[in-house]
Amino acid sequence: MFQILSENFFVPLASPNKTIYWECLVKLFSVMNHQLSFGVERDILVQELQYYFEQDQAAAIVDESFDGKSSRDKANWMLRRLEYYGWIEIETDKSYVQRASFKEYAVKIIKTLLEIEEGKQIEYQGYIYTIYSLVRSSTDNPGIVLLSILENTDMLITGLKNLNSGIKRYIDELTKYKTPAEIMDVLFNDYIENIVDKAYHRLLTSDNVSKFRPEIVERLESKSSSKAYIAKASAELAGIREVSVEQAEELVYQYIHEIIDAFQNMDDILAEINQKNTQYQKAAINRAKFYLIGGEDVRGQLKEILSEVNEKINAEGMELGGIYRIAYLDELIKIYSSSVLDERSLYVPIEGKKEFKPAALTDDLPDTKLRQEKLKKMMEKMERVLNPQKIDHYVLDCLKGRREMKASELPLATTEDFVRLIYVRLYGQRKNMKYEIEADREIEINGYRFKDYVIRRKGMR
Repeated sequence: MFQILSENFFVPLASPNKTIYWECLVKLFSVMNHQLSFGVERDILVQELQYYFEQDQAAAIVDESFDGKSSRDKANWMLRRLEYYGWIEIETDKSYVQRASFKEYAVKIIKTLLEIEEGKQIEYQGYIYTIYSLVRSSTDNPGIVLLSILENTDMLITGLKNLNSGIKRYIDELTKYKTPAEIMDVLFNDYIENIVDKAYHRLLTSDNVSKFRPEIVERLESKSSSKAYIAKASAELAGIREVSVEQAEELVYQYIHEIIDAFQNMDDILAEINQKNTQYQKAAINRAKFYLIGGEDVRGQLKEILSEVNEKINAEGMELGGIYRIAYLDELIKIYSSSVLDERSLYVPIEGKKEFKPAALTDDLPDTKLRQEKLKKMMEKMERVLNPQKIDHYVLDCLKGRREMKASELPLATTEDFVRLIYVRLYGQRKNMKYEIEADREIEINGYRFKDYVIRRKGMR
């Protein structure tokens, strides 16, 4: 790797001035990112950095030699240091104008670091839809398409494994929190926001792999049995990988089987994610319940003892085995064996003392009028229950023979109308519905704000 990166490439981000280096890198990247290339005249970058150093919120350079230096001097110094560390390169064109540009590898690293800083989450749906679309497509470049499917499958599996590891990290970090409020905060705010809402929930709903996996696997197996596909993909792959056609054919079979295996074995990862999610929530709640226990009973006293031991271990940085070195525990707890049990050693259940008196059974006839009224209310309630068939009929009735309409044209005078609009949006994703939907911009009607969408009768484009 260091044949590509300079050996001191990461020095800026590990130095005392790491904050100011990073802020300047982000500033320069923002400027260059809006150009046709990652190259900009050096003077323009100097002006941008000079403006940054003139701001009150700019981080101070940890170097006494810079005391009293102007903002322009600091800007020029920053560009020289970034060039020295291999982040940017400065060239002089034919017009004797110096232009600075990021190294290719530096662009990739900055974009990755920005995603980490922003907490960007993987969009599983994007990878799954891409794989699904590529597998179903008819193309004259099967080799390139196969490589794209392989790459997206790898990113999907990597994302699932990262989600799995993320839940494990939250479980491990639970021991840091000392109060029920802290535990509930990390559970309902940090964990719910970063894991459940952003990734886990979508993985079980819109991004569910099971909706697409059968057809993906079936089509890949069909391709692996097609001699024409294998021959065409192998010929194209041989040119891309610069290998013989025979070697490329082996790669085609290998890639197809790797993708199929990845999708077939995905259930193991998903099952572990579900298990860890349940485990995390139980662990958080149990730990909060433990801290809430108090009192003079045996349970409360044991809680106080264990809490004190835990604080002692954490304060002195002991390993778990260090519990045996805590002196006062020898006098605190004594465990001994007993060969004789008396009635006081056994738990005696509390028996009720009230006498049971059965009530007399009455032979009342049912109120026919009340029964008919309840039956009528029940039937009216059943009529209001929305299902795919009712929504399908409702949409076709609203279209009135038209090819398409917008959701904002639907009746929206009551809450029931808005609920019906939501169901139209939800059921529009199903294959067996007689209409389909296409997202549009967000609007507000009669106090109801929602993202508008086009409702289109299937088979009419």
